[in-house]
Amino acid sequence: MILSSTTGYQTRAFAEAGREMGLEVAFGSDRCHVLENPWKDGALPLRFENPEGSAHQIADYARANPLKAIVALGDRTAPSAARACRLLRLPYHSPQAADLCRDKYLSRECLRAAGLNIPRFARFKVQDNPRQLMNGGGAGIRFPCVLKPLALSASRGVIRADNPVQFVEGFERIKALLASPDVQVMREETSDYIQFEEYIEGTEIAVEGIVFRGVPRVLAIFDKPSLMEGPYFEETIYVTPSRLPAMAQAAVEKTLAQAVSALHLFHGPFHAELRINRRGIWPLEVAARPIGGLCSKVLRFHSDTWGRNVSLERLIIALALGEAIHSVIREECASAVMMIPVSQAGVYEDIEGLEDALATPGVEDIVISAQRGQRLILWPEGCSYPGFIFARGPSPEFVENAVRSAHRKLQFRISRTLPVVGALAAVQAGE
Repeated sequence: MILSSTTGYQTRAFAEAGREMGLEVAFGSDRCHVLENPWKDGALPLRFENPEGSAHQIADYARANPLKAIVALGDRTAPSAARACRLLRLPYHSPQAADLCRDKYLSRECLRAAGLNIPRFARFKVQDNPRQLMNGGGAGIRFPCVLKPLALSASRGVIRADNPVQFVEGFERIKALLASPDVQVMREETSDYIQFEEYIEGTEIAVEGIVFRGVPRVLAIFDKPSLMEGPYFEETIYVTPSRLPAMAQAAVEKTLAQAVSALHLFHGPFHAELRINRRGIWPLEVAARPIGGLCSKVLRFHSDTWGRNVSLERLIIALALGEAIHSVIREECASAVMMIPVSQAGVYEDIEGLEDALATPGVEDIVISAQRGQRLILWPEGCSYPGFIFARGPSPEFVENAVRSAHRKLQFRISRTLPVVGALAAVQAGE
């Protein structure tokens, strides 16, 4: 069973991988509780804000439809998956681990107690007055700092503040985001808080890994060659293998092993974000899920059992089935993905230069995920990219240059106003 809140590429990729492995695939989703099977996939309707209730629904379903594995996509689904796996005695991360990783405040407390490098942090209620927090010196606020929601992903709502004015503006901006309908519909307690953290300078990396019955393994370390200094932190380029020195990579793996243990991650995927500076290695986030969306296409593996060009989706499904995957290694070549940044807010109309960009040496694929008429929102309120560029080649430098070169050839046509047809549709949808 695949648990997902969307019907996007990642869900389809996991479903296709499961079917290629000879498995029957079922879905569990919170997409709709009113219409009957609106996506025609027979999804079990769940409420991920109630993980205990969702777990019991899954367990009831499994009595008539035996499940051999559950795969959770996205942060929101992991607590339900963990509890369902506990009821069905399937290997997975513990409910405690899923809850800790879902809440940035709880995970910070846990990692700090384990002795890892953690920035100073504090949690404030959204109803708090940021000016009073500043005047009262709440939590020893110093600058620069970062303000963020507790549970949103893709750096949505993450804002750097360098002075009191920016702190107040950032706080109010995140407060408005957390009050927006698409966040409030999730009905999560984490939306009642805003977190303050000390800003950590340094090189930022991402890590994709798995835990096999308590033993963590790093599958790939990604360099993030674009500066991630704020004021917002929209992701751009991931490149693997990392160009960090071998000693630094070993230190990253050691730090993540400590974090995995502290967070009680037991069996399943994890995706981590870290910063490295002269003071050491700083875990920013460890999520109990795989890398999101289309980005998994950047990873391919070889296996003695399955051969070459094994997808991350197939690997994670095999892991959920309890299969030993120790022989799996990442492919030899370098690879990169660019999450195409939103150049301006507005409505996506069309793109030019796609064929020219696809002809760039090293570029393997360009996927424009935005649909004509779709509204594009800048970070920090936004969280959706218009597309992705993928490259493979002989070195990290080559693939990084390839995605950058291809991006320069793309021209997005974005209108600043909502077209009449789109406006009517939005009104009819109640937006």
